[in-house]
Amino acid sequence: MYLSAGRGSPPRTPASRASERSSRRARVSSTVIALGAVSLVTDVSSEMVTAVLPLYLVLGLGLSPLQFGFLDGLYNGVTAFVRLAGGHAADRWRRHKLVAGSGYALSAVCKLGLLLAGSSTPALSAALAADRMGKGVRTAPRDALISTSCDERDLGRAFGVHRAMDTTGALLGPLVAFALLWVTADAYDAVFVVSFCFGVLGVLLLFAFVPGRESRPAPAGRTATLRSTLRLLAAPAFRRILTAATLLGLVSVGDGFLYLVLQKRLDLDTGYFPLLPLGSAAVYLLLAVPLGRAADRIGRRVPYLLGHLALLGTYLMLFSSAAGWTLVLSVLILHGTFYAATDGVLMALGGPVIPEEQRAGGLALLQSGQAIGRLLASVLFGAAWTVWSMHAALALACAALAAALLITFLLLTATLPEPR
Repeated sequence: MYLSAGRGSPPRTPASRASERSSRRARVSSTVIALGAVSLVTDVSSEMVTAVLPLYLVLGLGLSPLQFGFLDGLYNGVTAFVRLAGGHAADRWRRHKLVAGSGYALSAVCKLGLLLAGSSTPALSAALAADRMGKGVRTAPRDALISTSCDERDLGRAFGVHRAMDTTGALLGPLVAFALLWVTADAYDAVFVVSFCFGVLGVLLLFAFVPGRESRPAPAGRTATLRSTLRLLAAPAFRRILTAATLLGLVSVGDGFLYLVLQKRLDLDTGYFPLLPLGSAAVYLLLAVPLGRAADRIGRRVPYLLGHLALLGTYLMLFSSAAGWTLVLSVLILHGTFYAATDGVLMALGGPVIPEEQRAGGLALLQSGQAIGRLLASVLFGAAWTVWSMHAALALACAALAAALLITFLLLTATLPEPR
């Protein structure tokens, strides 16, 4: 609701009001831009490791698909067990920036843990778990800062801008990893050291440039507690979104597995393996902002469901008889579209149904449900590949995702509040 014009001001016409609203909505807050810069640098660090991890574990250390599935699930899913703690701490203390910074710092230090772990699977597991704990701690406070820094009508755009900057880092990370492996003759240690340096830079940028507005006290009598955060599960709209995110996470095969399947299907040279995530990241970068803006206009559940339909298309392409560049481009375009249509859109979909003083904890619940689902998905896919075959595992994944999409469609077509 806008204030009326002052006494000396000319009256505002409907056209001027529309122009003002358009101008307001065209801006993205400085908090979003600053956090986007932090995420860009941090994603260079994390994606350097992610890009080489499947090769390092499966081809370098000789782990079986089941062992890799366990570690991949650990890498992507252990965050579920700390996201809620990080989100609750940020809401409770009103220190979102500090909590997020501690998570960024932990992830940076753990890159050196990978260097020291050598070929020890327990040590690698511990280093990966600690790295993902850092991600779990920081993600909900960071997304809460984004969610509370702009109008609810613009959340799709804000998360789209942030995810686009984040994805720029994801695009650069594999390039840096590829260059280092080429220059150092497959010296994975160099990748881990440079990744650590980028992680430290991200922490410095966070504390130097992200506005410190998190110390604002909560409204009287509305201080967040763990019990009040868990009571969000009683709200029908939030519960439907959480159920949908968890179910779809349970049928989302990890990126590492998808790239391994693609590598095996085409018998790609291992030196080019770190470049595969670049295609997905490039599509994500191009589509994150347009799909975020579209989500604000047409409703966020639509792109969220269509994004998972693109993931189903990814599975089907890998299971099909397509080959060569047709297969590579189809898989990477569909995979990138999946992330662009779902990652930030889920946060924009869930944010408005969560009270502001519980925003970090509520978003953490959504992220935790999704992460637990993806942890189980990686383990189950790895087990199916080991016990049966790669094609059998893909066929099961296709069937499971198709069924989950139908259930989720029914869940999300129930009335959910959308910004006007």
